Amino acid sequence: LTCEGCKGFFRRTVNKYPGLTCPFAGSCEVSRAQRRHCPACRLQKCLAAGMRKDMIMSAEALALRRAKQAQRRARQTPVQLSKEQKELIQTLLGAHTRHMGTVFEQFVHFKPPAYLFIHHQSLPTLVPVLPLLTHIADINTYMVQQIVKFTKDLPLFRSLPIEDQISLLKGAAVEICQILLNTTFCIQTQNFHCGPLHYTKEDGVHVGFQEEFMELLFRFHDTLRRLQLQEPEYVL
Repeated sequence: LTCEGCKGFFRRTVNKYPGLTCPFAGSCEVSRAQRRHCPACRLQKCLAAGMRKDMIMSAEALALRRAKQAQRRARQTPVQLSKEQKELIQTLLGAHTRHMGTVFEQFVHFKPPAYLFIHHQSLPTLVPVLPLLTHIADINTYMVQQIVKFTKDLPLFRSLPIEDQISLLKGAAVEICQILLNTTFCIQTQNFHCGPLHYTKEDGVHVGFQEEFMELLFRFHDTLRRLQLQEPEYVL
């Protein structure tokens, strides 16, 4: 058994500062009162006690576990919604069904390159970038237009001054698009399946996004998708 303080110290130190050295040749006393005086000796005592680096969860795995725990707690605790809250949820779900329900099936109408109709992990050789770039620009424009239509069906949103509505849409449109796209993300293939079309990480790199950015974006979608959210949770 290990106290929470030493668990936290080990988790923070073992990966970030693997080369710690003791200025006193490793002879420091590590007790409850003296444990903060020499991180190197404290780390060695943790290792000697059997604490293992390979048992530390990554930041992504830890965040996923915490989210699942919160989700379980929420499901175990019955929540009584007021009449107004129920009506608001129904308004949101209705607007979502009308304007976002078939968004991804419409992507085929925006001149997609032929290879998007098949599962592809790598692009065919010598594929021109312009058709894919134009297609992605068009479907993003279409998604933003549908988001605007969605917000027009929300009385509380429409009650805001028009300047505030525009500012909120400008600031959140990209994030809303990503949350919508997550409903099409397949954990097994690591692709987006939008109707008959399949989009990969390599497609994003092909049109000019940095590979590091695409890696982070797809990791986000994988993590979010593993939460197994239902449609009302996505909408809210």
